Amino acid sequence: MPDETTISARSAPAELLDLSPSAKLVAKVLEYEGESTQSALAESTLLPPRTVRYALDQLEEAGLVSSRISFADARKRIYTLELEP
Repeated sequence: MPDETTISARSAPAELLDLSPSAKLVAKVLEYEGESTQSALAESTLLPPRTVRYALDQLEEAGLVSSRISFADARKRIYTLELEP
């Protein structure tokens, strides 16, 4: 994703700076890997699924992540990082 805005210590949204380390890790993985499911994020971050769920909840409340239902499996949600360019 070279054309998109990236997260760095200087350019991170203020909302992200106040979140937990696990939320920051999940945001960084979404930045690098693009949209993902909760289970894929747990696998990529090596965090427990419950921790990933909590991190995603924090990111959604801060307006930094959006989610939609997966068309391939309606039981899963696809999460996308929402950064302002």
